[in-house]
Amino acid sequence: MGRGAQSLARVAVVVRAGAAPLWWLGLVAAGIGALLPGLTGRRIGLLSAAALFIVAAAVTAVVRRGRYTHFAGAATRAGRTDFLQDRKVTLRNWRRARRWWLLLAFLAAVGSSFALPGAGGGLLAGVGAGLWAKAVWLGRRERDDEALLWLRTDWVSRGPVGKEVKGFRSTGIAAGDAAPGGARRR
Repeated sequence: MGRGAQSLARVAVVVRAGAAPLWWLGLVAAGIGALLPGLTGRRIGLLSAAALFIVAAAVTAVVRRGRYTHFAGAATRAGRTDFLQDRKVTLRNWRRARRWWLLLAFLAAVGSSFALPGAGGGLLAGVGAGLWAKAVWLGRRERDDEALLWLRTDWVSRGPVGKEVKGFRSTGIAAGDAAPGGARRR
């Protein structure tokens, strides 16, 4: 990695960016699905929604943890000329870039309720909960290591540990406007 001036986004904020929209869209889709009788009936649909929620949350929370751990262990120190992107800007950019995918996922979850009421909404909400749990795990790791993890903004498009990502940068625990884990700093 070069040491030129680069814009950096917090890894935990990027992970957490999808949690809230997926959670709320999933809950709304599951609520709409609970109103529909569906082909299988409400009881079976809502039980399958609960099962899908648990499985999706667990899988999302643990998938690719090894890659996060590897990049966190090999993180290089951010340079003085690096620009640290605000939490609000990172959230806005992530959500704007994926707003159509979020809308399509919501419509697919509502559409699946005609067959299996609430199942698609439970799946979406589970993915959102899993992303939030992963951000909390990253925050715990950042507190233990006393170093916040950052990622170049031009690598964010494929996710925080996508194929384009070559590594993380680190700063002290007080850098930026987001607390460890990507939450708003109080």
